[in-house]
Amino acid sequence: MTSAPPHLVWDWNGTLLNDLSLVVSATNVVFASLGGPIVTLDEHRVRFRRPIAEYYAEVLGQAVDDDEFGRLDKIFHDAYRTGLTTCELAADARAAMAAWPGPQSLLSMWFHEELVPTVHTYGLTSHFTRVDGLRSTVGGGRKAESLQLHLTELGVDGASVVLIGDSIDDADAALAVGGRAVLYTGGFTDPARLRASGHPVADTLTDAVALARKVSSEDR
Repeated sequence: MTSAPPHLVWDWNGTLLNDLSLVVSATNVVFASLGGPIVTLDEHRVRFRRPIAEYYAEVLGQAVDDDEFGRLDKIFHDAYRTGLTTCELAADARAAMAAWPGPQSLLSMWFHEELVPTVHTYGLTSHFTRVDGLRSTVGGGRKAESLQLHLTELGVDGASVVLIGDSIDDADAALAVGGRAVLYTGGFTDPARLRASGHPVADTLTDAVALARKVSSEDR
């Protein structure tokens, strides 16, 4: 019996899209709204995690309940949208996508109705068999459930999946569906944290695809 061909799932923010500086800037707008501290890019990469409400609570030194997080999430996304046109793709994003020999799709925890036209604007839509973003009105949660729904819609078995992303949550999501993850150091997470996770880690997206090809061939 022949196993299913490997399927690559890309993360968007902090992976294909180089928006780290904008995310940190918008996060600082959130913290400033409550008189909180300014975090540097490096501090953000060390401390950021999902659920994002837990990250906010840690930095602010106060509890962040669902209602408060909903308010802060709106502040974040309003600030994020104002700077989105300044963001570019990761330097080797197009080359990396072209280097994958099989099907690939895109899954983001950014709002679906904004993700889809943005991906189209960058001229990437044709690369993906499916593009999914967050369907709810408030973000900040973990990725595992969204990945399972994404794969169900694709009709793809999780065991055939490799996910390339920039966070431990991406790796946790891949493991939750029986897949593998390759983590990219150019995004939202401190490279030392990624390397400590035990997952394959790459400093460029083209290297990430090479590792994804390697781990997928090992599983076959």
